[in-house]
Amino acid sequence: MRILTAKQMREADRRTIEEVGVPSLLLMENAGLQVVAAMDARFGSLATRRVVVLCGRGNNGGDGLVVARTLRQRNIDVSVCLVGRVADLQGDARTNLDSLGHLALPVVEVTDEADWERQASAIGSRDLIVDALFGTGLSSPLAGLPRRIVDDVNALGAFVVSIDLPSGLSADTAEVIGPCIRASLTVTLGAPKLPVALPPGLEMAGEVVVADIGIPADVLEAMEPPELRLVTAESLRPLVPARLRDANKGSFGHVLVVAGSPGKTGAAYLAAMAALRSGAGLVTVATPRSCQPVVATLGAEFMTERLDESAEGTVAASALSAVLAHPATVIAAGSGLGSGTGVAAFVSALVVRADRPLVLDADALNAFAGRPGGLKPRSGQTIVVTPHPGEMARLLGVAIADVQVRRVDVARDLARSAGLFVVLKGHRTVIATPSGRVYVNPTGNPGMATGGTGDVLTGMIAGWLAQLGDAERACLLAVYLHGAAGDCAARDEGEVSMIAGDLLGRIGESVVHLLAPGPTGERTWPRS
Repeated sequence: MRILTAKQMREADRRTIEEVGVPSLLLMENAGLQVVAAMDARFGSLATRRVVVLCGRGNNGGDGLVVARTLRQRNIDVSVCLVGRVADLQGDARTNLDSLGHLALPVVEVTDEADWERQASAIGSRDLIVDALFGTGLSSPLAGLPRRIVDDVNALGAFVVSIDLPSGLSADTAEVIGPCIRASLTVTLGAPKLPVALPPGLEMAGEVVVADIGIPADVLEAMEPPELRLVTAESLRPLVPARLRDANKGSFGHVLVVAGSPGKTGAAYLAAMAALRSGAGLVTVATPRSCQPVVATLGAEFMTERLDESAEGTVAASALSAVLAHPATVIAAGSGLGSGTGVAAFVSALVVRADRPLVLDADALNAFAGRPGGLKPRSGQTIVVTPHPGEMARLLGVAIADVQVRRVDVARDLARSAGLFVVLKGHRTVIATPSGRVYVNPTGNPGMATGGTGDVLTGMIAGWLAQLGDAERACLLAVYLHGAAGDCAARDEGEVSMIAGDLLGRIGESVVHLLAPGPTGERTWPRS
């Protein structure tokens, strides 16, 4: 699903109206009806609700007027407050305003703070507020009367439904540019916009529903770059191939997990089990010689192999020959490897000489701190890197804050410049491809901020890559299912108590639900 900027959304509207022939008035009607449908779905019945619709003078306000008319026609208690003068409304918004007159639904004008103060108590008595003040056209922080209205609405604590965007957010950035509505539900129209798909703007949007208002899918797909997409279960379902009845373990790839060091053998276990739970036919853990007996006792389903080790007990550079000789389909390296003297030399040589896809995480990435160019694949080689913000910051030689404020751009720039697949972990994990395409993952929760969940993701990516042979598809499936497994774990254990091992037992559930959705199609993942 494309995530669009304000410019891209305007172009999609224009093409739909001028080239496809859908009247703009019909798009506005569809928008209002979809907002009401989302409200119905959220509350079950609106019959007992007292609703106020706060409208601006533009098309967003026109959408709100359709909402008001629709509710009034259903005999729901609704009032309309227009921030501006009735005489200033034009076009489709004016047409919908005029239609309210036939329903004897008055529109109260608010032109200054005195008007607003006279209406504030009446608005405060309403238990549902529809925010139709500003849409995707806003580019600067709110000030004056609009800012006062936003501040007062937020102070009420009422349930707020925002149309398209919470008023005060800009569609051109995920940042919160100034005061804005804190919505309980946002019904975004046609396609998601940046601030309702990515933090920190996402935190102001509440629950987000993407509403189809009649813009054809091929129009949305044809929008010019930048290309940013929201991952959906519907798009992932076809990526999972059906298993043939005569398949065997060799049909689904062999993952070699190079992981572990003294005190960090658990990381090797988590990555190996995650690869198996993700469908890999065979998994071998290659670990320093002294760690092998410990790792072997942790899981009966994977094999182990001893590697040469340094004096510190970490993998030695001389272990490379054994790793390269292994008949694995995919090599996943980094989980719990440590930072011994031989680790950096081993990983650097592995990147240069490996003839199979690599998935690199944790200590394998730290070996390239300050020199991301060292990760550049050879022609025909596939490398996936899975840094968390701290690892990405070390890799690029910048501050963590610099990574977090530009997550999409940072991931895209590294993927393009180095020719890598980049999985930048965190709230709304970002997946960037060498072609410049970027995906945003919607699953996952704060309970996953615990040691070992990154090792699980490394194993999952390697497991899917071993089966599919396609890094982009493997990353999308693994990241989505990793977050979904975390959501299932949070449902059962709570976000506070869940641990990385809890995800392993829920990977299967997340796959089952992906492949067999409920009767309504898209599944909402359980939250704690």
